[in-house]
Amino acid sequence: MLVGFVFVSILLVIGLESTGIRIYGVWNKSHVLPENFREPMNSVLLWIQDCTIVPFMGSMIDDSESIAQPEQAESSSAHESPVKLTNKFQLKHIYHRGTGPENYKVHRRLDITPEYLKKHEAYFDSMVDSLHKRDDVENDEDLDEIYRQLDWPKVHAATNPFSIQLPVKTAAKPGKSVRLKERHKPGFLDSYLSYAMQVKGNTKILNRINLEWEDETDIPIPDVGDRDSLISLATISSNAYVRYPQSDDEKNKLDWIDVGGWNPDEDNGEIEYGWDDVGLRGHVFVSEDNKTVIIGIKGTSGAALPGGGSEETAPSDKTNDNLLFSCCCARVGYMWTTVCDCYEKTYTCNQDCLERELVRKDRYYQATLDLYRNVSAIYSPETTDIWVTGHSLGGALASLLGRTYGLPTVAFESPGEMLATKRLHLPQPPGLPRHMENIWHIGHTADPIYMGVCNGASSSCNIAGYAMETACHTGKQCVYDVVTDMGWRVNLLHHRIHTVIDDIIMVYNRTATCIQQPPCRDCFNWRFTSHDDDEGDEPFLPNPLKPKKPKSSTIESNTRSYNSTSTYSKPTCTTVKSSTTKPTKTSTTTPTDTSEPEKPQKCLKRTWYGWCTEWGDDDSI
Repeated sequence: MLVGFVFVSILLVIGLESTGIRIYGVWNKSHVLPENFREPMNSVLLWIQDCTIVPFMGSMIDDSESIAQPEQAESSSAHESPVKLTNKFQLKHIYHRGTGPENYKVHRRLDITPEYLKKHEAYFDSMVDSLHKRDDVENDEDLDEIYRQLDWPKVHAATNPFSIQLPVKTAAKPGKSVRLKERHKPGFLDSYLSYAMQVKGNTKILNRINLEWEDETDIPIPDVGDRDSLISLATISSNAYVRYPQSDDEKNKLDWIDVGGWNPDEDNGEIEYGWDDVGLRGHVFVSEDNKTVIIGIKGTSGAALPGGGSEETAPSDKTNDNLLFSCCCARVGYMWTTVCDCYEKTYTCNQDCLERELVRKDRYYQATLDLYRNVSAIYSPETTDIWVTGHSLGGALASLLGRTYGLPTVAFESPGEMLATKRLHLPQPPGLPRHMENIWHIGHTADPIYMGVCNGASSSCNIAGYAMETACHTGKQCVYDVVTDMGWRVNLLHHRIHTVIDDIIMVYNRTATCIQQPPCRDCFNWRFTSHDDDEGDEPFLPNPLKPKKPKSSTIESNTRSYNSTSTYSKPTCTTVKSSTTKPTKTSTTTPTDTSEPEKPQKCLKRTWYGWCTEWGDDDSI
C-alpha cells in the first residue's frame, strides 16, 4: 500500500516537473501561478518531498535544491572563495548638484550619520507610517500624476529608507574592463569631449591623439543574476527619490556641506539646494567594509516620498528628458515648446547644436560627472569599487556615467540612451565589445518608456509633454516578458520602480536573461546636418537621403569651388578668378577645366517618413 502511494507521488512530481512547476515551492519563470493557488500547492509539494520522496529517492534529488527558499542560498563558488561575496549597504551621503543657468555651481553634501537619524527620528516614524496608508494611482493616462505618487517598494514599507541595510552580492566571475588611464585627471575628460565634438566624433582623427588605455583587468561587478541583489539595487534606485525631512535646520542650511567651492554672497545669497530648487541628486550607499560604493541617481521628479511632488525638480527633469531622448529638441509638432534651437526644417536638425546642448554645464550629463567626482574625492577609485544605478532618467544618466568612467552600471527601466551616447562621443575601449562594458538594463515588455513605444500624437508621454522617441540601449538588456508570461498590457503604471520590485522581480523565480542589444537605430527618418566654414554640410559617411556624388575629381573640384562662392551673398572678383583661372584641383587627364559647375541636387519627392524617391536640379540657385 505504501509502496503504491509512493509510486503515485513520484508520478505526480514528475508530471509537475514536466509542466514547468518545480517542487520545493518554486515555479519556473514561464509558469506563474495565481497567488491564491501557490500556498496550497507549496504545502502539498513540500509534504510529498519530506514524507515520501526523500526517504526513497534521496540519492536522486540534488541536495542543493532541497531548500524551501532557494533564492537565499548562495552558489557553491561563494563557499569556495575566501572573498566575502555578499555585503550589506547603507545610505551614508546625499549629494546635490544644482542645474540651470543660475544654480549649476552649487555642489552640496548631506552626511547621514547616527546623530542625524536620531535628530529626525520623529519625521522618519511618520514617514514609515504613511507608507502603509498610501493609495496607488489608478489613472494610467496621466504621466505627471504617476510621477507624483509614492514609489517606495511595498516589500520595505515598514523600513526607514534612510537607515535600511540592503544586501548586494558580488558576482563570482569578475568583469572585464579597459579604462582610460587619465580619466581622473582634472580637466582631461572635459577637454576630450570638447575635442571629440569639434571633430564630429571622427574615429580617424580621434585615433591620432593616441589615448592611453589601461590593460584589460578584472574588476568586481554586481551579481545581476542574484534576485536579492537585484531587488537591493532597485531599492537603491527607489531610495534616490526619498525626500530630505524639512525642518528649521534645513531652511537655515545647517546640515548641508559645500563641496564645490561655492559660497553665498550678496548676489547669490538666495540660491537654494537639496530639494528647494532644481538639481540632480545622488544617494551614496557604502558597504560595511567601506570597499564598495553604490551611487543611486534620481530619476524624473514627482515619484518621491512624502513631501515630494512635481514642484521639486520636475521642470528641469522634463527639459533633460526631452533633450536626451528626443530626436531634435522635442520638436514633435509646431505647438510644442522645444528645449533647444537646433531644429532647422522638416525632419532636419543641426547636429552641432545638439551636441553643444548636451555638454552644457547646466545640463544633467555634466551634473552627473560632477556628482561622481565629488564622490570619488572621498572614496578613492584606487581603493574603492564604485558601482552606479538608477531608475528611468536616473538609469540613463547612470549608464552614461558608467560608459564615461568604465563603472559597472545597473539601470532600471531607462529610456534608450544609445543616441545620447553617440552624440556625446563617449570613448570606446579598444578591443572590448560594447556588450562587455558591464552595463545592464533591467526592464520589462509592459513598460512603454523602456520599450520605446511611448510616442506618437495620442501617446500619454506626448500628452504630458515628454518626447520619448528613443528605444536603443547600450550594454546588455535583461527583459522580463510579463506580457507573455502574466498577460500584462502595456501601461504607464508599469513604469514605476516599486512595480518592478514587488510585482516582477519578487514574483519571478529567476532573474531575466541578459542579452546583447540587437542592431538598433533611433530617429532613422531624421537628417542631421553639420555647418562649419571648412567643409560642406554632407557627413563623411554616405547619407541615404542624399544622391551619391560622382567620383570624378574634376567635378568634385568644381562643386567645391561653386559651394565656396555660393556661401557669400556678394562674391568678389578674386573668388571668381580663383575658380576659373586657378582651379584648386585638376585631374591628371584634363589639366584645366572650363566647364560650368554642376548644379546642386535637391529632393523633388519624399515618402511620408522622409526617404527621397526623386532627385532633380535645384533651379532656385
